[in-house]
Amino acid sequence: MDERNKAINDSLVRIYGDIMWIEENELRKSKFNDLTMREMHAIHAISMYDHKSTSEVAKELHLTPGTLTSMADRLVRKGYVIRLRSEDDRRGIRLGLTKKGRVVYRAHEAFHNMMVKSFLKDLDATEIKTIEKALWNLEQFLREHS
Repeated sequence: MDERNKAINDSLVRIYGDIMWIEENELRKSKFNDLTMREMHAIHAISMYDHKSTSEVAKELHLTPGTLTSMADRLVRKGYVIRLRSEDDRRGIRLGLTKKGRVVYRAHEAFHNMMVKSFLKDLDATEIKTIEKALWNLEQFLREHS
C-alpha cells in the first residue's frame, strides 16, 4: 500500500473507532444508558415513521432474523419499540418507535448532523461533490463485499 493510501486507511480506521467510542461514551452518560450501540443502531434502522418489518431491519443491519427478533424483544421491554400488525397482511409484524424511541432517535440523529456539519465545514461545492463521489465508491465496494 502506498503512503497516501496508508494515510487515508489509517484515518478511516481512527475515525470509525472514534465515532464508535464517542457514541458509546455519550450513550452511557445519557438517560438512555440502558441501550447498547447495536440497539441504538437498530432504533435508527427502524426509523421515525417507516414501520419496517423485522426482516427489512435485519437485512439493513446485517443481522440474522433471529438475532434481530431477540433485539426487538429487548427494545420492546425497554419501551423504545412497539410491534404493529401489518395493515396489508395481518400475519406480518412491523416495528415502530415509541415516543421514547423517537426521542433517542432524534438525539442520535442530532449527533450525526453535528458530525457531518463539522466534516463539511469550510468546503466548497466542488470539494463536497468529490467527497460524495468517494463515499459512494466506498459504499459500492462495501456492498459488493457484504
